[in-house]
Amino acid sequence: MLQEQTLQVKVNKSFAKKLSGALGDKVAKVLMQTVALFILALLFLMVYLLFEMSLEAIKEFGFGFLVSTQWDPIMEEFSALPFFYGTLVTSILALLIAAPISVMVAIFITDILPAKLGQVLGLFVEMIAAIPSIVFGLWGLFFLAPIVREQITPLLKSILGFLPLFQGPSFGIGVLTASIILAIMILPTITSISREVFKSVPQHQKEAALALGATREEMIRLAVLRPSFSGITGAIVLGFGRALGETMAVAMVIGNSSRISASLFAPGATMSSVIANEYAEASAGLHLSSLCYVGLLLFLVTLVVNSSARFIVWKFSPLARSARKDKRA
Repeated sequence: MLQEQTLQVKVNKSFAKKLSGALGDKVAKVLMQTVALFILALLFLMVYLLFEMSLEAIKEFGFGFLVSTQWDPIMEEFSALPFFYGTLVTSILALLIAAPISVMVAIFITDILPAKLGQVLGLFVEMIAAIPSIVFGLWGLFFLAPIVREQITPLLKSILGFLPLFQGPSFGIGVLTASIILAIMILPTITSISREVFKSVPQHQKEAALALGATREEMIRLAVLRPSFSGITGAIVLGFGRALGETMAVAMVIGNSSRISASLFAPGATMSSVIANEYAEASAGLHLSSLCYVGLLLFLVTLVVNSSARFIVWKFSPLARSARKDKRA
């Protein structure tokens, strides 16, 4: 009788434990679903708010807002093409500067330096990401701008002065200075993600390449860079996304001109910088609605860039390639 009671107690405890575990799983599932839906709702709410606030400008200018170059708050004539152009030029130029440097630094840290030194250098690289944007702007305004005006501009003109990109006067502040600032700011992002991608490459894969007679450079190219293509692409596009939306540092050094110029030495403006500079002074009307229209376009550009990155990562990742091979088979 005592044994039966003991057995019954154990069964009841086991059943209660399973019941509490199942209940805990359901609660956790509902909580995670709620948080995920809240994030989606927040995203759609932001888009709806931007669309509602920019509706007046959309009705007034339509798609002509994207192709005109006029920005005159006094005459209430607005368009986004100069800022769209400035955003793309500064971001692409920053990416051309930062991407190869970041990948090389990541390779140097993971595959050339000793592990302890690599960790120390990686820590210093990541510390750049912690520097506030306003500090980058002050540094660019008082330190980088004179260097660009007095040293970099004459050098580029002497070598590439026959190109329209490197013609015209330089005042230190302009598209080139903003691009260099952006390159420095996105460098830790691309480097950190590329490091993690390179660290995920199996060690036996590197050792196999060396055992077959490959030099260290060939091993890095064949066993590290080639299989890490999708990860590197994702890191670069994330850096590109940060460059697209960067505001204060760019606003302080780009010159904030609404004109389109082929020269990289000329002042310009980006979508985020024009919003930061004029939003506080914009009255509730067409000017404010046009700034919100610019913000909506910036959001759409960022969405397209991130979606393209996801597609590239999906298309070239090893798992996706193996899945497509299995489907063909």
